[in-house]
Amino acid sequence: MTHSPPQPRPWLLLLSVFAIATCGLVYELIAGTLASYLLGDSVMQFSTVIGVYLFAMGVGSWMSRFITGNLIATFIRVEFMIALLGGCSAAILFLLFGWSASFRIPLYSIVFLIGALVGLEIPLLLRVLEGRFAFKDLVSNVFSFDYIGALLASLLFPLVLMPHLGLVRSAFLFGIINAGVGILALRMLRAEIPRRGGLWFMGGSVSLVLAVGLFAGEQITRWGEYAAFPDPVIFTKSTPYQRIVLTASKSELRLYLNSNLQFSTRDEYRYHEALVHPGLSRLAQAKRVLILGGGDGLAVREVLRYPRVEAVTLVDLDPEMTRLFSTQEMLTRQNADALKSPRVKVENADAFIWLGEPRGPYDFVIIDFPDPSNFSLGKLYTTTFYQRLRRSMSDDAALVVQSTSPYVARKSFWCVDATLRACGFVTEPYHAMVPSFGEWGFILASTKPLSGPALLPGGLRFINEETLAQLPRFPPDMSRVETETNHLSNQALVRYFEEEWAL
Repeated sequence: MTHSPPQPRPWLLLLSVFAIATCGLVYELIAGTLASYLLGDSVMQFSTVIGVYLFAMGVGSWMSRFITGNLIATFIRVEFMIALLGGCSAAILFLLFGWSASFRIPLYSIVFLIGALVGLEIPLLLRVLEGRFAFKDLVSNVFSFDYIGALLASLLFPLVLMPHLGLVRSAFLFGIINAGVGILALRMLRAEIPRRGGLWFMGGSVSLVLAVGLFAGEQITRWGEYAAFPDPVIFTKSTPYQRIVLTASKSELRLYLNSNLQFSTRDEYRYHEALVHPGLSRLAQAKRVLILGGGDGLAVREVLRYPRVEAVTLVDLDPEMTRLFSTQEMLTRQNADALKSPRVKVENADAFIWLGEPRGPYDFVIIDFPDPSNFSLGKLYTTTFYQRLRRSMSDDAALVVQSTSPYVARKSFWCVDATLRACGFVTEPYHAMVPSFGEWGFILASTKPLSGPALLPGGLRFINEETLAQLPRFPPDMSRVETETNHLSNQALVRYFEEEWAL
């Protein structure tokens, strides 16, 4: 008695469209996110990655017309190639970042290859399914499943994959799904494929490589970071907002967010003393302080030196940052357990949205955001943001903004000053030397001129009366230049910042 081969189930093949659409968009999101982490400027990275990916898909779709022979076997090979390249893409890019002289070449090459292969998928599958459905049903079904898969990927990526798996393991997982589509098609349509041994071997080998990668994903990420950072990496964490990396040497601990240095324990006291004390020391009646950003708690540490401060509210977007710096002993030693103080309240929220509701009033505001390297951050330096903030300040309040380097990014620095003045603030720009960063700028702003004497707390290592007198003095190569005001509608500051830091 002979058994006839199982008949292919067209609807199961259509479900594979759903799977491959999800995988394709996940690879695209992973590439864009990884480029943002490593290169900064998320708008530019996502725009270029999406552009290259879609162009490559068009190239792949065009090339599909030249494919003849056994279409099913070709489709399965394409699935296995996408699975291998897409699944390994994040790991390859992490490993190359520390060694490649021009990281963008491998980045866009991998994005292009994945996009071209993904562009082959749907045309080949349409030709495979031709004759199994009426043409009108075939087209509508394929594209419906394709778009639904894209929706699923766009939801899974920020809500599940990034928080729980990270970039490298997510890529390997979806590579396994892609390989599974190929294996499913091979099993269902084996009767239509004359020589299947090579395909089975290819599918098994790719699946094994991806499974090993999924298991070792975190270690692979660490290898890449060991090459990218000058000191040994002791902690890494991917959050929905950023990649957190801590490195340590015998003499210092360094924090990197998305590969950008945030502080070194060797000299962070210079930065944070300069950020806090020139303003707060002159506000004898300040009791309520608001800190925006600064999830490491180092600015909070400086504020708590003033017994007169009764309440500090810290608003930081990333809960993983504030959790890390309030629980890890190595880090709480740096901020003197500031985030556990009964005077401190931590809010994990987007400061722009948080200030949309009535808050305060606060007597002193410290703005310690990352530099305005993209539009998402640039909105936190606009007239709209400062006007919202002013509504939450008391009549005699002041604020201070970290404002990048007046030496490297002279226009950027003075653009922040011009924007604050456009909102009606009286400004006092100043700068300090922080060896890890060079000359760094700050702008103290108030609703009326500050006239009180500086009453500094004890225990400071950098700021004293003599230092305070020197901070506002700018040499000619850092002196004021005229700039545009940074509005939400023009984001002039982001343009200045990109131009100046790219030099």
